[in-house]
Amino acid sequence: MRPTARQRKRRARRLTLRLAGAAVGASSALVAAELLVVARRRGPRGAAEALREGYRAGTANETALMNLFLAFVATFGAARTVTALIRAEVGPLRNVHVGSRHIHHFVPGIGLSLLSGGASIALRHEGLDHWLALPFGAGAALVLDEAALLVELEDVYWSEEGVLGVQAGLATVALLASLALAVRMVRRGERAQDA
Repeated sequence: MRPTARQRKRRARRLTLRLAGAAVGASSALVAAELLVVARRRGPRGAAEALREGYRAGTANETALMNLFLAFVATFGAARTVTALIRAEVGPLRNVHVGSRHIHHFVPGIGLSLLSGGASIALRHEGLDHWLALPFGAGAALVLDEAALLVELEDVYWSEEGVLGVQAGLATVALLASLALAVRMVRRGERAQDA
């Protein structure tokens, strides 16, 4: 027996809440673990300086991953906020049209991701990779926010099917935060073994 529309909506809502919990939990664990380490060593006042110095001293991969994560989270949140404001017709922002065609934000997202990813591959310069991770993360967020539209091939952004974009974004946040936490643990383990 096929589930009813109400059952599908309830399942989608539960999955979205679980993914949101995973995203918030993994991100919070990452931040809390790092703050505890810094607070033990330097006290609360040294946290900002330790953060700055830790970023500067990090490997190219660590800083690129952090920039990608921050750009993704900020852009995903901004895209959701801006589209909600446009839909509510609040503020000066409006949908973008070229002729009679509505341009969805996955279009510049694809461009950002392809250009920054291609530049990173072509240039093979570790000093630029952490900067190129910013537009790559922003572009990926813009694309994943409209994942439902890309899968359904129609504008389902605010419909029941549109929750797929939210789920994809939250799952990506959880994955990136977990990956960053795992990298941190591995580095800490390596230092402990070397000591």
